[in-house]
Amino acid sequence: MVNHLKGGYTNYGQDIGILMMRTVFPRLVGDIGNARTFRVPVRYRIVNIDPLNMTEKNANEQLIGPFIKAARSLESEGCKAITTSCSFLAGFQKQLADAVRIPVFTSTMLLVPVLKTMLNSSSSIGILTECADLLTEPYFNQCGWSSEDVNVHVTGQAPESRFSELIIADNPEGQWDELTADIQEMTERHMREHPDTGALILECTNYAPFTRMIQDIAGVPVFGINQLLEYIDSCVNAPYYQR
Repeated sequence: MVNHLKGGYTNYGQDIGILMMRTVFPRLVGDIGNARTFRVPVRYRIVNIDPLNMTEKNANEQLIGPFIKAARSLESEGCKAITTSCSFLAGFQKQLADAVRIPVFTSTMLLVPVLKTMLNSSSSIGILTECADLLTEPYFNQCGWSSEDVNVHVTGQAPESRFSELIIADNPEGQWDELTADIQEMTERHMREHPDTGALILECTNYAPFTRMIQDIAGVPVFGINQLLEYIDSCVNAPYYQR
């Protein structure tokens, strides 16, 4: 056990900081924006950025500045690692990681090199996202890999998706059944088109409440931001094992 006590902050125990954009759509239990999702305490920091601006073409200093400021604020308050509520911040992975002295994990896409090594070489990795056409090579490169070196397939929501209508358009109300149907359709479509899939990555953090359904449909391991967050928390805040 630790005998030496050290302070310096007002609050303690919230070791993972989460950068959030200001939104009004429902945050279900399981969503990264719902604190009841996690078995560990988390600390939120809201950044006043329009979610529709979170695309690679807008990756500039005006957009990244507020996130860097918020990340440094979380670090100064004692957070030991930082993640985000929007995986499209992967476009700023290197800038955010370089802005602080603690680990930053913007996206589950950081796991792709690990999965490539874990899986049979004949298997592909599936990435489920909302807007497949926006998930381009610069995002992969920021996460430390290239689609030229990894067999990945990206699948997004159907054009008529009510899920995207709720999340992307930031609507304050939606229907659970409609959201479930959209996720089911996307997962079934991916597995039908890419039967060699060995694992799925949930690029969209808002898919997390549907993880078990996705697992049941796909029949392969599913890697989401919630599992990554709690794993990293255990790495920066390991329990004491007494003999």
